[in-house]
Amino acid sequence: MVTGFRLSAALSVAAELGISDLLADGPRPVGELAASVSVDAETLLRLLRALSSVGVYAEADGAYANTALGEGLRSDVPGSLRPLARTLQDPALWAAWGHLGHSIRTGENAFKDLHGKDVWEHREAHPEHNEVFNDTMAALSSVIAGAVAQVYDFGAASSVCDVGGGRGVLLAAVLAANPRLTGTVFDLGHVVGRTAPPGASESVAARWSVATGNFFEAVPAADAYLLKSILHDWPDGECVTILRTCRRSLAPGGVVLVVEGLIDRSGHEAEAAFSDLNMLVLPGGRERTESQYAALFAAAELELTRVIHTTTRMSIIEARAGAD
Repeated sequence: MVTGFRLSAALSVAAELGISDLLADGPRPVGELAASVSVDAETLLRLLRALSSVGVYAEADGAYANTALGEGLRSDVPGSLRPLARTLQDPALWAAWGHLGHSIRTGENAFKDLHGKDVWEHREAHPEHNEVFNDTMAALSSVIAGAVAQVYDFGAASSVCDVGGGRGVLLAAVLAANPRLTGTVFDLGHVVGRTAPPGASESVAARWSVATGNFFEAVPAADAYLLKSILHDWPDGECVTILRTCRRSLAPGGVVLVVEGLIDRSGHEAEAAFSDLNMLVLPGGRERTESQYAALFAAAELELTRVIHTTTRMSIIEARAGAD
Protein backbone atom coordinates (compact mmCIF):
# COMPACT_ATOMS: atom_id res chain seq x y z
CA MET A 1 0.00 0.00 0.00
CA VAL A 2 2.78 2.42 0.91
CA THR A 3 4.39 2.10 -2.51
CA GLY A 4 1.13 2.27 -4.44
CA PHE A 5 2.16 5.63 -5.91
CA ARG A 6 4.70 3.77 -8.05
CA LEU A 7 1.93 1.91 -9.84
CA SER A 8 -0.07 5.14 -10.29
CA ALA A 9 2.97 6.78 -11.87
CA ALA A 10 3.65 3.84 -14.18
CA LEU A 11 0.04 3.69 -15.35
CA SER A 12 0.01 7.44 -15.94
CA VAL A 13 3.10 7.31 -18.16
CA ALA A 14 1.73 4.37 -20.14
CA ALA A 15 -1.54 6.25 -20.61
CA GLU A 16 0.23 9.45 -21.66
CA LEU A 17 2.25 7.52 -24.26
CA GLY A 18 -0.88 5.77 -25.52
CA ILE A 19 0.62 2.29 -25.17
CA SER A 20 -2.73 0.52 -24.98
CA ASP A 21 -3.89 2.29 -28.15
CA LEU A 22 -0.76 1.07 -29.94
CA LEU A 23 -1.54 -2.50 -28.84
CA ALA A 24 -5.20 -2.38 -29.91
CA ASP A 25 -4.53 -4.56 -32.96
CA GLY A 26 -2.34 -7.11 -31.22
CA PRO A 27 1.16 -7.69 -29.74
CA ARG A 28 4.08 -5.53 -30.80
CA PRO A 29 7.82 -5.71 -30.01
CA VAL A 30 9.24 -3.20 -27.56
CA GLY A 31 11.53 -1.64 -30.14
CA GLU A 32 8.62 -0.97 -32.46
CA LEU A 33 6.58 0.55 -29.64
CA ALA A 34 9.48 2.74 -28.56
CA ALA A 35 10.00 4.02 -32.09
CA SER A 36 6.28 4.82 -32.41
CA VAL A 37 6.30 7.10 -29.36
CA SER A 38 9.92 8.32 -29.58
CA VAL A 39 11.15 6.96 -26.24
CA ASP A 40 14.13 4.92 -25.13
CA ALA A 41 13.53 1.23 -25.85
CA GLU A 42 15.36 -0.09 -22.79
CA THR A 43 13.47 2.10 -20.32
CA LEU A 44 10.15 1.41 -22.04
CA LEU A 45 10.91 -2.29 -21.57
CA ARG A 46 11.38 -1.66 -17.85
CA LEU A 47 8.02 0.14 -17.68
CA LEU A 48 6.20 -2.62 -19.58
CA ARG A 49 7.85 -5.31 -17.48
CA ALA A 50 6.60 -3.65 -14.31
CA LEU A 51 3.06 -3.22 -15.62
CA SER A 52 3.02 -6.78 -16.92
CA SER A 53 3.88 -8.02 -13.45
CA VAL A 54 0.54 -6.64 -12.19
CA GLY A 55 -1.51 -7.83 -15.15
CA VAL A 56 -1.87 -4.67 -17.25
CA TYR A 57 0.10 -6.06 -20.20
CA ALA A 58 1.28 -9.54 -21.20
CA GLU A 59 4.66 -10.49 -22.68
CA ALA A 60 5.44 -13.32 -25.07
CA ASP A 61 8.65 -13.75 -27.10
CA GLY A 62 9.68 -10.13 -26.61
CA ALA A 63 6.35 -8.68 -27.73
CA TYR A 64 3.76 -7.05 -25.49
CA ALA A 65 -0.03 -7.16 -25.69
CA ASN A 66 -2.98 -5.69 -23.84
CA THR A 67 -4.71 -7.71 -21.17
CA ALA A 68 -8.30 -6.99 -20.12
CA LEU A 69 -6.86 -4.40 -17.73
CA GLY A 70 -4.69 -2.85 -20.40
CA GLU A 71 -7.72 -2.53 -22.69
CA GLY A 72 -9.18 -0.14 -20.13
CA LEU A 73 -6.45 2.38 -20.96
CA ARG A 74 -7.41 2.52 -24.63
CA SER A 75 -8.84 5.85 -25.79
CA ASP A 76 -11.67 4.29 -27.78
CA VAL A 77 -13.36 2.08 -25.16
CA PRO A 78 -16.48 3.14 -23.23
CA GLY A 79 -15.53 4.57 -19.86
CA SER A 80 -11.85 4.72 -20.80
CA LEU A 81 -9.54 5.25 -17.84
CA ARG A 82 -6.84 6.75 -20.01
CA PRO A 83 -7.90 10.37 -19.32
CA LEU A 84 -7.98 9.76 -15.56
CA ALA A 85 -4.50 8.24 -15.64
CA ARG A 86 -3.25 11.16 -17.74
CA THR A 87 -4.37 13.70 -15.11
CA LEU A 88 -1.44 12.51 -13.01
CA GLN A 89 0.94 13.97 -15.58
CA ASP A 90 0.14 17.36 -14.05
CA PRO A 91 2.97 18.00 -11.54
CA ALA A 92 0.72 20.32 -9.53
CA LEU A 93 -1.65 17.44 -8.73
CA TRP A 94 1.17 15.14 -7.67
CA ALA A 95 2.58 17.83 -5.41
CA ALA A 96 -0.81 18.54 -3.83
CA TRP A 97 -1.18 14.93 -2.70
CA GLY A 98 2.26 15.20 -1.14
CA HIS A 99 0.79 18.10 0.85
CA LEU A 100 -2.03 16.00 2.35
CA GLY A 101 -0.53 16.30 5.83
CA HIS A 102 -1.17 20.04 5.79
CA SER A 103 -4.86 19.43 5.12
CA ILE A 104 -5.11 16.90 7.93
CA ARG A 105 -3.40 19.24 10.41
CA THR A 106 -5.33 22.38 9.47
CA GLY A 107 -8.48 21.39 7.58
CA GLU A 108 -7.35 23.59 4.69
CA ASN A 109 -7.26 22.69 1.01
CA ALA A 110 -3.83 21.25 0.16
CA PHE A 111 -3.75 22.43 -3.47
CA LYS A 112 -4.52 26.07 -2.72
CA ASP A 113 -2.16 26.27 0.23
CA LEU A 114 0.70 24.79 -1.81
CA HIS A 115 0.18 26.61 -5.10
CA GLY A 116 -1.50 29.87 -4.04
CA LYS A 117 -4.50 29.31 -6.32
CA ASP A 118 -7.34 26.82 -6.40
CA VAL A 119 -7.46 23.89 -8.79
CA TRP A 120 -10.01 25.61 -11.08
CA GLU A 121 -7.77 28.65 -11.55
CA HIS A 122 -4.86 26.31 -12.24
CA ARG A 123 -6.75 24.42 -14.92
CA GLU A 124 -7.96 27.59 -16.58
CA ALA A 125 -4.36 28.82 -16.74
CA HIS A 126 -3.14 25.50 -18.17
CA PRO A 127 -5.42 24.54 -21.10
CA GLU A 128 -3.54 21.30 -21.70
CA HIS A 129 -4.38 20.04 -18.21
CA ASN A 130 -7.90 21.43 -18.41
CA GLU A 131 -8.51 19.45 -21.61
CA VAL A 132 -7.38 16.20 -19.97
CA PHE A 133 -9.61 16.93 -16.96
CA ASN A 134 -12.59 17.53 -19.25
CA ASP A 135 -11.83 14.26 -21.06
CA THR A 136 -11.79 12.53 -17.67
CA MET A 137 -15.15 13.94 -16.63
CA ALA A 138 -16.71 12.91 -19.94
CA ALA A 139 -15.30 9.37 -19.72
CA LEU A 140 -16.44 8.88 -16.12
CA SER A 141 -19.86 10.37 -16.90
CA SER A 142 -20.32 7.89 -19.74
CA VAL A 143 -20.31 5.06 -17.19
CA ILE A 144 -22.86 6.76 -14.94
CA ALA A 145 -25.12 8.50 -17.46
CA GLY A 146 -27.06 5.49 -18.68
CA ALA A 147 -27.70 4.29 -15.13
CA VAL A 148 -29.11 7.67 -14.10
CA ALA A 149 -31.33 7.90 -17.17
CA GLN A 150 -32.58 4.36 -16.56
CA VAL A 151 -33.65 4.66 -12.93
CA TYR A 152 -35.11 8.17 -12.76
CA ASP A 153 -38.54 9.04 -14.18
CA PHE A 154 -38.44 12.46 -15.83
CA GLY A 155 -42.06 12.15 -16.98
CA ALA A 156 -43.24 15.21 -15.03
CA ALA A 157 -40.58 17.49 -16.54
CA SER A 158 -40.42 19.16 -19.94
CA SER A 159 -36.99 20.81 -19.55
CA VAL A 160 -33.78 19.79 -17.82
CA CYS A 161 -30.57 21.72 -17.18
CA ASP A 162 -27.28 19.91 -16.60
CA VAL A 163 -25.56 22.36 -14.22
CA GLY A 164 -21.78 22.21 -14.47
CA GLY A 165 -22.39 19.56 -17.11
CA GLY A 166 -19.17 20.01 -19.09
CA ARG A 167 -19.54 18.23 -22.41
CA GLY A 168 -23.06 17.11 -21.58
CA VAL A 169 -22.61 13.33 -21.55
CA LEU A 170 -25.19 12.92 -18.78
CA LEU A 171 -27.64 15.30 -20.44
CA ALA A 172 -27.38 13.42 -23.74
CA ALA A 173 -28.25 10.12 -22.02
CA VAL A 174 -31.24 11.68 -20.25
CA LEU A 175 -32.56 13.25 -23.48
CA ALA A 176 -32.10 9.96 -25.36
CA ALA A 177 -34.21 8.15 -22.77
CA ASN A 178 -36.88 10.87 -22.62
CA PRO A 179 -37.96 12.02 -26.11
CA ARG A 180 -40.27 14.75 -24.73
CA LEU A 181 -37.51 16.55 -22.82
CA THR A 182 -35.52 19.54 -23.98
CA GLY A 183 -32.17 20.12 -22.32
CA THR A 184 -29.48 22.68 -21.67
CA VAL A 185 -25.90 22.00 -20.67
CA PHE A 186 -24.61 24.86 -18.54
CA ASP A 187 -20.99 25.50 -17.57
CA LEU A 188 -18.12 27.97 -17.79
CA GLY A 189 -17.24 29.10 -21.29
CA HIS A 190 -13.88 27.33 -21.41
CA VAL A 191 -15.42 24.04 -20.22
CA VAL A 192 -18.83 23.62 -21.81
CA GLY A 193 -19.35 21.38 -24.84
CA ARG A 194 -20.72 23.46 -27.69
CA THR A 195 -22.54 20.61 -29.43
CA ALA A 196 -24.13 17.34 -28.41
CA PRO A 197 -21.53 14.63 -27.68
CA PRO A 198 -20.32 12.38 -30.50
CA GLY A 199 -22.80 9.60 -31.17
CA ALA A 200 -25.84 11.59 -30.05
CA SER A 201 -28.89 11.07 -32.24
CA GLU A 202 -30.46 13.74 -34.43
CA SER A 203 -33.38 13.82 -31.98
CA VAL A 204 -31.07 14.57 -29.05
CA ALA A 205 -29.19 17.22 -31.03
CA ALA A 206 -32.47 18.91 -31.97
CA ARG A 207 -33.48 19.20 -28.30
CA TRP A 208 -30.04 20.30 -27.13
CA SER A 209 -28.91 23.79 -26.16
CA VAL A 210 -25.87 25.35 -24.49
CA ALA A 211 -25.60 28.17 -21.98
CA THR A 212 -22.52 29.59 -20.30
CA GLY A 213 -22.15 31.30 -16.99
CA ASN A 214 -21.33 30.88 -13.31
CA PHE A 215 -23.55 28.63 -11.19
CA PHE A 216 -22.85 30.78 -8.14
CA GLU A 217 -24.71 33.62 -9.84
CA ALA A 218 -27.50 32.29 -12.09
CA VAL A 219 -28.61 29.21 -14.03
CA PRO A 220 -31.12 28.84 -16.89
CA ALA A 221 -34.73 28.19 -15.88
CA ALA A 222 -35.76 24.52 -15.95
CA ASP A 223 -38.17 21.94 -14.52
CA ALA A 224 -35.28 19.75 -13.40
CA TYR A 225 -31.66 20.44 -12.54
CA LEU A 226 -28.95 17.81 -12.74
CA LEU A 227 -25.83 18.37 -10.62
CA LYS A 228 -23.50 15.43 -11.12
CA SER A 229 -20.21 15.49 -9.20
CA ILE A 230 -20.62 19.20 -8.52
CA LEU A 231 -21.41 19.63 -4.84
CA HIS A 232 -18.64 17.30 -3.69
CA ASP A 233 -16.14 19.79 -5.14
CA TRP A 234 -17.16 22.53 -2.71
CA PRO A 235 -17.39 23.32 1.03
CA ASP A 236 -20.85 23.61 2.58
CA GLY A 237 -21.25 27.38 2.15
CA GLU A 238 -20.57 27.27 -1.57
CA CYS A 239 -22.88 24.25 -1.97
CA VAL A 240 -25.75 26.17 -0.37
CA THR A 241 -25.11 29.10 -2.73
CA ILE A 242 -25.24 26.78 -5.78
CA LEU A 243 -28.46 25.17 -4.54
CA ARG A 244 -30.05 28.55 -3.82
CA THR A 245 -29.18 29.64 -7.35
CA CYS A 246 -31.02 26.59 -8.69
CA ARG A 247 -33.92 27.16 -6.29
CA ARG A 248 -34.45 30.69 -7.62
CA SER A 249 -34.85 29.53 -11.23
CA LEU A 250 -36.61 26.22 -10.54
CA ALA A 251 -40.05 25.90 -12.15
CA PRO A 252 -42.98 25.28 -9.76
CA GLY A 253 -43.11 21.60 -8.88
CA GLY A 254 -39.60 21.07 -10.24
CA VAL A 255 -36.76 18.97 -8.85
CA VAL A 256 -33.06 19.32 -8.11
CA LEU A 257 -31.24 16.04 -8.71
CA VAL A 258 -27.84 15.76 -7.07
CA VAL A 259 -25.88 12.81 -8.47
CA GLU A 260 -23.09 11.91 -6.06
CA GLY A 261 -21.52 9.04 -4.19
CA LEU A 262 -22.68 8.75 -0.58
CA ILE A 263 -20.28 8.14 2.29
CA ASP A 264 -22.87 5.98 4.07
CA ARG A 265 -23.89 3.78 1.11
CA SER A 266 -23.09 0.17 1.87
CA GLY A 267 -20.71 -1.57 -0.52
CA HIS A 268 -18.91 1.57 -1.67
CA GLU A 269 -17.17 2.66 1.52
CA ALA A 270 -13.54 2.57 0.38
CA GLU A 271 -14.20 4.32 -2.93
CA ALA A 272 -16.21 7.04 -1.21
CA ALA A 273 -13.65 7.51 1.56
CA PHE A 274 -10.71 7.94 -0.80
CA SER A 275 -12.75 10.19 -3.07
CA ASP A 276 -13.41 12.25 0.04
CA LEU A 277 -9.64 12.66 0.57
CA ASN A 278 -9.29 13.60 -3.10
CA MET A 279 -11.83 16.36 -2.62
CA LEU A 280 -9.90 17.61 0.42
CA VAL A 281 -6.60 17.69 -1.47
CA LEU A 282 -7.66 19.04 -4.88
CA PRO A 283 -10.87 21.12 -5.14
CA GLY A 284 -11.41 21.57 -1.39
CA GLY A 285 -14.80 19.89 -1.04
CA ARG A 286 -15.93 16.61 0.50
CA GLU A 287 -18.08 13.54 0.04
CA ARG A 288 -21.18 13.52 2.25
CA THR A 289 -23.79 11.36 3.91
CA GLU A 290 -27.48 11.48 3.08
CA SER A 291 -28.19 13.52 6.22
CA GLN A 292 -25.49 16.03 5.32
CA TYR A 293 -27.09 16.56 1.91
CA ALA A 294 -30.45 16.99 3.63
CA ALA A 295 -28.93 19.78 5.73
CA LEU A 296 -27.54 21.51 2.62
CA PHE A 297 -30.94 21.34 0.96
CA ALA A 298 -32.68 22.74 4.03
CA ALA A 299 -30.29 25.70 4.14
CA ALA A 300 -31.19 26.40 0.50
CA GLU A 301 -34.96 26.15 1.12
CA LEU A 302 -35.20 22.76 -0.49
CA GLU A 303 -36.32 19.44 0.96
CA LEU A 304 -34.70 16.06 0.38
CA THR A 305 -37.57 13.90 -0.87
CA ARG A 306 -35.87 10.61 -1.73
CA VAL A 307 -32.61 8.87 -2.61
CA ILE A 308 -32.39 6.50 -5.57
CA HIS A 309 -29.32 4.29 -5.87
CA THR A 310 -28.08 3.48 -9.35
CA THR A 311 -26.23 0.34 -10.39
CA THR A 312 -23.03 2.40 -10.20
CA ARG A 313 -21.48 3.91 -7.07
CA MET A 314 -23.53 7.06 -7.66
CA SER A 315 -26.90 7.84 -6.13
CA ILE A 316 -29.58 10.35 -7.14
CA ILE A 317 -30.50 12.60 -4.24
CA GLU A 318 -33.78 14.31 -5.09
CA ALA A 319 -34.85 17.64 -3.62
CA ARG A 320 -37.93 19.77 -4.13
CA ALA A 321 -38.85 23.28 -3.10
CA GLY A 322 -40.86 23.53 0.09
CA ALA A 323 -44.14 25.39 0.21
CA ASP A 324 -43.68 29.18 0.12
